[in-house]
Amino acid sequence: MNSERPHGATAISPAAAIVIIGAGQAGGWAAQTLRSEGFTGRLVLIGDETHPPYERPSLSKTVLAGEAAPASTWLLKPEAFEALRLEWWVDSRVVRIDRGAKCLEMSDGELLSYDKLILCTGGKARALAVPGADTTPSYTLRTIGDALSLAPELRPGRSIVVIGGGWIGLEVAATARQKGAEVTVVEAQGRLCERTVPPEISGHLLGLHGAHGTRVMLGAHITGIAQDADGLSVVTLADGNTLTCHAIVAGVGLVPNDALARDAGLECDGGVIVDKSCRTSDPDILAAGDVAVTPNPWAGRHLRLESWQNAQEQGIAAARAALGLPVDYAPLPWFWSDQYGMNLQIYGFPLPSHRVVARGTPSGDSFLLFHLDGDDVVQAAVGANAARDLRFARRLIEQRRQVDPDRLADPNVPMARQ
Repeated sequence: MNSERPHGATAISPAAAIVIIGAGQAGGWAAQTLRSEGFTGRLVLIGDETHPPYERPSLSKTVLAGEAAPASTWLLKPEAFEALRLEWWVDSRVVRIDRGAKCLEMSDGELLSYDKLILCTGGKARALAVPGADTTPSYTLRTIGDALSLAPELRPGRSIVVIGGGWIGLEVAATARQKGAEVTVVEAQGRLCERTVPPEISGHLLGLHGAHGTRVMLGAHITGIAQDADGLSVVTLADGNTLTCHAIVAGVGLVPNDALARDAGLECDGGVIVDKSCRTSDPDILAAGDVAVTPNPWAGRHLRLESWQNAQEQGIAAARAALGLPVDYAPLPWFWSDQYGMNLQIYGFPLPSHRVVARGTPSGDSFLLFHLDGDDVVQAAVGANAARDLRFARRLIEQRRQVDPDRLADPNVPMARQ
């Protein structure tokens, strides 16, 4: 995204007010960017937590394990956050957007005017939709508070049932096992992370968790949860079997926080729909991060990207667009996960129609899978403990050029020479 104006120039008045709803990673990066691009007007950051903007990846790992303090996740050091000269409305909630008056109504009745509004409202962990879920305690993992609440359960002598074999569920399972708890993962689909990775990676994850003593139940459907007379949780499966445990963790997806936008009449469909400049159907309102449904040329459709990368980069893009700078947000999706010392990374969108070329053995500690289309152009890459080679794989995807599959699979041919 190259600016056509001198650095710091804006298309709105220096006296204007920009309000950001959502003080997570996307909101934090939007605030930083507005100031670094020279915006000197009123800047308000509204968050419904007591924490300043923070990053979420370590919540399911080092913070949950008690190896890192919550403050280690903060996006900025206190002095850098203070230097932004913004109004931080902590533990606050917006209940209505009045687009006609360009005004926000807060839960306490206070009104706040804006010239530009950036929605970084993210999402909330999806609740279990089974009988007994509303009366049986369970945990989710989305916030610092969630991690601090769950952490005491992860210890020897405790048993945990993780419902959902996606990324959050597996990361929590790995941390729980490393803390000495007994863990069972219950997944309704036929393989782990079925919606996001090819079968080879699902198999690798299954073997990894099994090797560390986690029981994984695939194709298992839950019909109810309850508490017994001893205060233990009981998970009932469709086949009649039950799992008794000390704690249930629900890792069944994310629900975008788009209610404010919907009530304000903004176009929404599984999130807030934005264009390539991060603008909603109202040109004075932008959206970024987990809540934004964005046109993505790599996928060929609109979609939400729930990733660390997108929260940061789209927060930056939305801030620049709010200032009138030219923005064409079209990131190559990048996702990563750390489990049991394995670093797994994904670039692009692996599809069942792709031809898979392996570099290394998928059952080994380090390998790379390339996903090629019919013209031998790399469309996606998935790798375990192969960070250096993945950087070259990313270039191949972005260059959209043909490759020689045999050379790609040969570990003796450096990735730099593909």
